[in-house]
Amino acid sequence: MTEMTVGPKPLPPPIERFVLHWGEMGAIWGTNRSVGQIHALLYLSERPLNAEEIADTLGLARSNVSTSLKELMSWQLIHRVPVRGDRRDFFAAETDLWEMVMRIAEGRKAREIDPTLATLRACAAQAERDRETGAVAQARIADMLTFVEMVDAWARDISRLPRGKLAIALKLGGAIARYLPGKVGKAIGKPSPRS
Repeated sequence: MTEMTVGPKPLPPPIERFVLHWGEMGAIWGTNRSVGQIHALLYLSERPLNAEEIADTLGLARSNVSTSLKELMSWQLIHRVPVRGDRRDFFAAETDLWEMVMRIAEGRKAREIDPTLATLRACAAQAERDRETGAVAQARIADMLTFVEMVDAWARDISRLPRGKLAIALKLGGAIARYLPGKVGKAIGKPSPRS
């Protein structure tokens, strides 16, 4: 009998680097590292993987993988894929980058922007009725509400753009300011002489 070592399956260095970095980014974006790593692994995988393969490849506990897969499915970033002759669940990632980014944006909006808007609206209404809330605080809450509503409306409008037009807008970057009404400074991002 030969000796077997148990541990993560080796990944090619660029894939390992991508998976580890995506895990770090996941932690920054508000999910745990495992969720990010699993998403990256499935995104780069040439075939659907089952939970055991994911756990073995990444060196994660099976329970952690199961929880992470459920979270990724709730974001609609992965889906189950049937494999003929195998009763286990296999998973594949959404590989269309535009679709993936839009789903992430929609998920973040639902989890972060929508509750913030509801809270700001409640705070603004309460501040108007509360005699102890000063005019400065009322104005700042109202300004914040107006700003977040504007960003929310902009995000909704952007999400409705056809991909081709959205790609053009992204490629234009700051140069899009040339097409906006009003006087625009020579360089976007450079401080004005008054600052």
